[in-house]
Amino acid sequence: MFPALETESLPDPYEDFMYHHLQYYGYFKGHRGSLPTSATHQHVWKNNPRYLLSGSFGERQGMVPDPLQKEKLLCPTCISSPVHRQIEAVSRDSLMLSSPLLKSRQLLHDEFGEVSPCLREPRDLFTFFSSSGPLQAPRWPIECEVIKENLHHIEWVPPQPEYFYQPTGNEKLPEIVGEEKGTVVFQLDSVPTEGSYFTSSRVGGKRGIIKELAVTLQGPEDKTLLFESRFESGNLQKAVRVDTYEYELTLRTDLYTNKHTQWFYFRVQNTRKDATYRFTIVNLLKPKSLYTIGMKPLMYSQLDAKTHNIGWRREGNEIRYYKNNRDDGQQAFYCLTWTIQFPHDQDTCFFAHFYPYTYTDLQCYLLSVTNNPVQSQFCKLRTLCRSLAGNTVYLLTITNPSRTPQEAAAKKAVVLSARVHPGESNGSWIMKGFLDFILSNSPDAQLLRDIFVFKVVPMLNPDGVIVGNYRCSLAGRDLNRHYKTILKESFPCIWYTRNMIKRLLEEREVLLYCDFHGHSRKNNIFLYGCNNNDRKYWLHERVFPLMLSKNAPDKFSFHSCNFKVQKCKEGTGRVVMWRMGILNSYTMESTFGGSTLGNKRDTHFTTEDLKSLGYHVCDTLLDFCDPDRTKFMQCLTELKELLQQEIHKKFNELGQDMDLEGSWSDICLSDIESSTSGSDSSLSDGLPVHLLNVADELNQKKKMYKKKKKKLLQTRKQRNEQYQKNNWMQELKLTEDALSQLHGRDKGTSLDPSKMPSLILTKNKERMQTEKPRSTVSCSPKRSTNSSQEPAPDMKSHWSRNRYPATKRGRAAMTVYPSLHIYTYP
Repeated sequence: MFPALETESLPDPYEDFMYHHLQYYGYFKGHRGSLPTSATHQHVWKNNPRYLLSGSFGERQGMVPDPLQKEKLLCPTCISSPVHRQIEAVSRDSLMLSSPLLKSRQLLHDEFGEVSPCLREPRDLFTFFSSSGPLQAPRWPIECEVIKENLHHIEWVPPQPEYFYQPTGNEKLPEIVGEEKGTVVFQLDSVPTEGSYFTSSRVGGKRGIIKELAVTLQGPEDKTLLFESRFESGNLQKAVRVDTYEYELTLRTDLYTNKHTQWFYFRVQNTRKDATYRFTIVNLLKPKSLYTIGMKPLMYSQLDAKTHNIGWRREGNEIRYYKNNRDDGQQAFYCLTWTIQFPHDQDTCFFAHFYPYTYTDLQCYLLSVTNNPVQSQFCKLRTLCRSLAGNTVYLLTITNPSRTPQEAAAKKAVVLSARVHPGESNGSWIMKGFLDFILSNSPDAQLLRDIFVFKVVPMLNPDGVIVGNYRCSLAGRDLNRHYKTILKESFPCIWYTRNMIKRLLEEREVLLYCDFHGHSRKNNIFLYGCNNNDRKYWLHERVFPLMLSKNAPDKFSFHSCNFKVQKCKEGTGRVVMWRMGILNSYTMESTFGGSTLGNKRDTHFTTEDLKSLGYHVCDTLLDFCDPDRTKFMQCLTELKELLQQEIHKKFNELGQDMDLEGSWSDICLSDIESSTSGSDSSLSDGLPVHLLNVADELNQKKKMYKKKKKKLLQTRKQRNEQYQKNNWMQELKLTEDALSQLHGRDKGTSLDPSKMPSLILTKNKERMQTEKPRSTVSCSPKRSTNSSQEPAPDMKSHWSRNRYPATKRGRAAMTVYPSLHIYTYP
């Protein structure tokens, strides 16, 4: 069976070298034995189940040989010589598998304890979670103060629907009084704003002792609320007490900017049960909001969570959203006011714009996935990159192992991402629902893992999530406007995401790209896509959204979808990926409010509603890729009918009556769609904040250079006039030189202008006569055959060098006539 084992041979020099090498590094403890060849040791591992694992998986335990094999090893005389030599070779090979000799933990073992002929996966470049160690602590900018408390909120689904607030018309509009007439009870000391930029970060943020910013209570009867927001994802800059139970709140802008105030998340303590409190946020920036059509803020009571297992819930009365009456002359602010009654005395409560989902929440979820022995087999966690602050941006690759390389190569890819805008936490809840389903043992989930490779970036902007920003990263810019960037160091999260997708497109087709967002002005859930101009795939980009609306009719609104590509959205993820070749490229917008559809009409969305949409995304993927194309073709037919109706509606609005039979499909789809200006859009602010100073210096240098640089003449007339002026100046200079050489002229004699032309001609004639013959070039068009004839070194032409460069060597030039001026320009 092994001919090589039947013949005696000298020790292999390579084996001898490897033995000493491994012994030096501690893999062997002095037992001499030849190393197995590839053919031998694979046969031993596969066909000799005599070494049974006697310890737990991953620990170094002894290998117990089978008694029969041990008996054969002890009685070599009763075995034939070739078989004896073969067994002897096997016994030498077995030294690698013995516990005292083997220190490597890279060999895999099956459930029966047999050694598998393959190695474990290599360790990750960056360390991930350890079941025995703590999570990676978030890194904060060094300007941020962070309290030493770990907050945790339970997940809870309200047993009854939470309906929108119905205005009564008697809601109070409190007048903003500010610090002049109120008392500041909470204010952040150091907040990086516009003009500063991110420099460095550390775990725990700012060094030194963390001061207590809340006011000191004067006694048990003091009813002042104690505010706090210096925790993960928290946002509240200042609280002013204007009455016993009334407070004006100021939100912190996104770090290193002066805008984007929308997300709030703060804590209050020292509550009173029977009192009605009023909170008014005074510096919101958007003129329209879901609070105007019934959306309520979220409240969380720690006592309710401990005693009744109740989590976040919609609370508030007398809710109004209105324009601030205090105008600073720069930009208009808007106010949100509501009243609340706390459920308990001396409670600790939280308020938030939407259900928080922090970076630590994500890490806890990923830790549970990596510790799950089943899920970790088809879900691989990797580091995509590090953020500006050094926080890990995670990448999940989810797919079932393929049986053959051809099967693996045939799989299409699906790319999903969330939280590029850190204040849109609803995107994380949809992502959590998707991951819960795709990692489950459901038959549909297994089928999806069989036919797709899922690339998932669950949190694109961890820095913004940690510090409580609404829209920007620590570069002070909206990342969803910079997907075309080349500044890897300034925008690492999206640069590496785009690069990952680019490499993925080189390997396989990407069927779908979707980035999960939140929307603060519209209810329901909908998609933004990109119109396809290829007639072969006409309307195909609208099939997936239409299918999704049929699978989730009470949450998803197809009529709110938009497929127009605007110029201001060229830097967004969906447009950049679409231009890279992904036909089905979307931005999913989920409301901060609730639904206006079906059974959920006029009710707020819960976290369970959002997670269910993650399941519906998976369900729609199966419908979209069904080999039976009946559903697909039905959707295309329905889309054509909807488009015809929309075109007729547009023409009726314009007062035109047009027969569209046969020509309606040639109309550009972008012409009949409105823009997505109603979305939470922001224009690109250009370079990141830390590069603005460098750009300003460069612009100033350019301006100084332009001032020093001579202005170029544009028209032919101007160039001719300038040339004529320069020529007259040269001739005048020649005249003065000639007159200075005249003898016998009186010193006091003035120059007669009438004689100037004759003097010029005389001087020019003298110069022509004094020139050597070799300086005169023939007018013949033929090339000069005498290459040695060159102008004298001391000879200078009176033509401008910069205007008429020297004639190229070997090419004839025209004879110069000084008295003849011909102005020719290209």
